[in-house]
Amino acid sequence: MLTLEVKGKKILVDESGYLTNQNDWNEEVAMALAVNEGIDSLSKEQMDIIRFMREYFLKYKVFPILNNVCRIAHQPKECVTENFINPEKAWKIAGLPKQEGVHFVTLDGKNYFMEPYC
Repeated sequence: MLTLEVKGKKILVDESGYLTNQNDWNEEVAMALAVNEGIDSLSKEQMDIIRFMREYFLKYKVFPILNNVCRIAHQPKECVTENFINPEKAWKIAGLPKQEGVHFVTLDGKNYFMEPYC
């Protein structure tokens, strides 16, 4: 486990960088998670994506289709890829749980898709 300190509060993340307690999430925690993922700061557009992914998961309990994230967040079609490169980083920053049996793969280093694994 890794501990991040956010405004004097200790926040735990697992060895892969996922928040261990989803209730610890807020926008300040998102910023700390972003730094943990190598992103120095989050733009308004990135936070819009993060908020949407979080709200979608909390409502439907599944990872949203990436093109829908961009469309519903009123952003360009490739917004997740353009803003985060790997959508798994956005997922972690949104404070959401690791999706067992799924990972993201890329063939060109720019475009990612979810792939089930055994």
